[in-house]
Amino acid sequence: MFPSATVVVFMGTELSSRGSAMKNRCERYIYFLLSAAFWLIVPANTCAQQSLISEAASTRSPDSPLTSASLHSVPTPTAKQAVRLVCARAADGTPLPCVRNVVVVGFVGGFVNRNDGGHPEVQFANYLRDRYASSIHAEVFANHQGKDALRRIVELLDTDRDGRLTANEKEQARIIIFGHSWGASQTVTLARELRKLHIPVLLTVQIDSVRKSGQDDSTIPSNVKAAANFYQVRGLIHGRPLIHAEDMGKTRIIGNFRMSYRKAQIDLHNCRWMARIFNKPHLQIENDPRVWDQIASIIDSELWRTVPLVEAASTVASPRAR
Repeated sequence: MFPSATVVVFMGTELSSRGSAMKNRCERYIYFLLSAAFWLIVPANTCAQQSLISEAASTRSPDSPLTSASLHSVPTPTAKQAVRLVCARAADGTPLPCVRNVVVVGFVGGFVNRNDGGHPEVQFANYLRDRYASSIHAEVFANHQGKDALRRIVELLDTDRDGRLTANEKEQARIIIFGHSWGASQTVTLARELRKLHIPVLLTVQIDSVRKSGQDDSTIPSNVKAAANFYQVRGLIHGRPLIHAEDMGKTRIIGNFRMSYRKAQIDLHNCRWMARIFNKPHLQIENDPRVWDQIASIIDSELWRTVPLVEAASTVASPRAR
């Protein structure tokens, strides 16, 4: 009896020891995955901040002009490269639509700070303010600041400052929303919140949209007039490939544009090595000058659509001096 019991006890102890070792290995594996996910989702803090003024002095050339739009904050070289192409538009003499009451809201991805000049979203807002001067109010928010962005929009639309929006104030609104990653998901969510207030949205632009928990970033609400989606399909984190209109009679899908980076060289040297290895394509599309140039073109085109034909003809005949 005793020898058998002893065997049972030792076997139980061995099984318990194996179970404990397995548990420890699982815990280490989970810890590794969580750590990797943290560094992948936080490209916000992956880009080292450098002084633009000293960097621009050493790299600027006559064939790659920088306007004052690039000088409002302290971007990294990569961010500056991404908006360099669209910044050149502000000085090319192209006539601009005469627009009013345009509110542009941008959302950065991950855990990026809304004022982080190392990200092209912040620089693009600066570019729009420079290009359209007082005609546009452009502001960037973190993707968890959706309610703050909504309050800000309502505040800007309330032109008579009486604390409530009239039907006319809503109809006169020209709202453009764009974002990257989680910020792209928040873009659609904000448009949906504006629909509850019966406020129209002129345009939404999603860049490699990653759905946040509890959100739907694929269905564009019916208060949006036009929507565009840029995405790529490689890497651990990649964007939604298809968006569709909730009501095709009210919303025009400009396109779902697939971007490829198999051969494209996008400078990411100022991003941390782990993000470049595991999250590279997701960062490449954010820093791709082609994407921002297309977005600038789309915004120009959609704003022209809001200008009456007679006024548009007059504007083309007498382009605004910049």
